[in-house]
Amino acid sequence: MTTTVPAPPARVGKAAVGALGLLALSTGALESVVSPTIPLLERELDMSQSEGALLSIVLLITGALVTPLAGKFGDRCGGKRVLVLLMAVVSAGGTVSALAPNLPVLLLGQVLQGAMVGALPLSFVVVRRHLPAGESKVAIGVVSGLFVGGGMVGMLCAGPVAEQLSRHWMFALPTLAVAGATLLVHRIMPDDPPGRADGAGIDWPGLLLLSGMLVTLMLVLALAPEAGSQPLVLGCLVALLAALVAGWVRVERRAAAPMVDLRMLARPAMWKACVLTFVICLGTAMAVYLVPQLLDERGEGYGFGASATEIGFFLLPGAIAATLAGPLGGIGDRRFGSRAVVGTGVVVMALSLVALAAVHSEIWHLVVGKALIALANGLCVTALMTSTATAVDRDDTGIATSLILVSRVLGYAVGGQLGGALLTAGTPAGSQAAAESAYVTGFVIAGAVVSTALFVTRTLRKGATA
Repeated sequence: MTTTVPAPPARVGKAAVGALGLLALSTGALESVVSPTIPLLERELDMSQSEGALLSIVLLITGALVTPLAGKFGDRCGGKRVLVLLMAVVSAGGTVSALAPNLPVLLLGQVLQGAMVGALPLSFVVVRRHLPAGESKVAIGVVSGLFVGGGMVGMLCAGPVAEQLSRHWMFALPTLAVAGATLLVHRIMPDDPPGRADGAGIDWPGLLLLSGMLVTLMLVLALAPEAGSQPLVLGCLVALLAALVAGWVRVERRAAAPMVDLRMLARPAMWKACVLTFVICLGTAMAVYLVPQLLDERGEGYGFGASATEIGFFLLPGAIAATLAGPLGGIGDRRFGSRAVVGTGVVVMALSLVALAAVHSEIWHLVVGKALIALANGLCVTALMTSTATAVDRDDTGIATSLILVSRVLGYAVGGQLGGALLTAGTPAGSQAAAESAYVTGFVIAGAVVSTALFVTRTLRKGATA
């Protein structure tokens, strides 16, 4: 009796890696067009600051939910096949965003675009299956670098395109690039064989409950500034949120293959990393939302009335700092340990937030403050992700990093919505400008929350085992 040995996957050339790089470049550009143009979108779509904050994070929330599903389906069906399908969803989302006449339709488009967060790791899986270890590291570095570069291109070009053409074209142009690059990948990249199925099903109840939790949390934060006029609605949403949390915890404890393993979350190394990630990302998200709003603000004696083009240019140093923070965080973690890197990052971020609350009368104050916050966030998150991934058993790496991802998303979601709620509450009736005190309060709250991370950081140990 003879056994058939499956043929090894075909090696790919530079053209196939280049196609993946073009796809990463175009998705990075599509992902980043919203951030510098939120003030413009708020005016054109008659959105409140809370709604603008929701728009800025909905793509990330969707991505956090899609990513674990993409990994499972990629293993079962082949990475290339799932990658192409996800990018078709992203292209559809970009088209919806480009044609959106109002906020609900634009939110739908952003939800569909969130599939890109799960698609990028799949491109790494495809590369690793077709290339030897040394070459795959280079290819992954190229694809990662082009994704970051695409983000910078989108940030710089979104404003000029929206102002010279229209907001529709700032979504349409990168969407066309995504569709073209996807067709190129489909044509050039060979199919990769499906991996071995792990036998575990997909935790659909856990996924649906987590989705409901995040959406309800966003609604609670969005309606919080108007609690006086809608107390019953807000109370019902809070009760619903509590019920969803309780149901989700119960389901995850009983699931054979839970989306989020709560038993691992109980380990000291894990819960500390998750708490730190949450508070650090909360502070970062508030700055990410408040700084562009303050650059655009046209208040009496504060704000700069910057255009979308100028805002993209002013945010560029922060994007560069975030790009440098990744490798610096990894190097620092190896040399000094995660406690030193995270502690330094927390101090830098807290001081930068408090400084922005005290001094924001010049544009360079905001540019430097935002760059330092982005650098500190990148250092902290990279060190936490690296230390967590190496503190658990090899078979638990995916579960551990998914917990960090969920904590990161929750931090960004709460921080962004809290910033929007503060500005909404701080905008006088009949006025288009939020009070300066609302910005000051936001930066102070963010700095205070981030500072609490120091109490947890002091308990971290080098080389702790989860």
